[in-house]
Amino acid sequence: MKVQVEPGQKYFYSDVVVTCDDRDDDPQWIQFPCLIIEVLSPSTEAADRGKKFAAYRQSRTLQEYVLVQVEQPGVEVFRRNEHGKWVLSDYNLGDTLLLESVNVEIAIADLYRQVQFAAEATGNE
Repeated sequence: MKVQVEPGQKYFYSDVVVTCDDRDDDPQWIQFPCLIIEVLSPSTEAADRGKKFAAYRQSRTLQEYVLVQVEQPGVEVFRRNEHGKWVLSDYNLGDTLLLESVNVEIAIADLYRQVQFAAEATGNE
């Protein structure tokens, strides 16, 4: 699914995108996202943190931008506060995450339930 926050502007592919807006009725585009989730990989992390988030911040409807680590357990959630500023919250294995934009709660450990990290695979820490 393509995400385009400004008509006629560059679009991006995100790992997960949710819209809560009836204006998003095109099966190929979302222009009014409320939640975007990116799974960070070494090849995409810089773009996900940089140019993609900069573009997504221009969306008036986006409420949460979530970055999920793959090399170690951890989730970063950027939420737009009541003043329009983006506030970062970090979550680790023992935490529970509430995605406020869609009212979904998930344990961080459940996100990584079947993931084996490199240090675990080799026995190194």
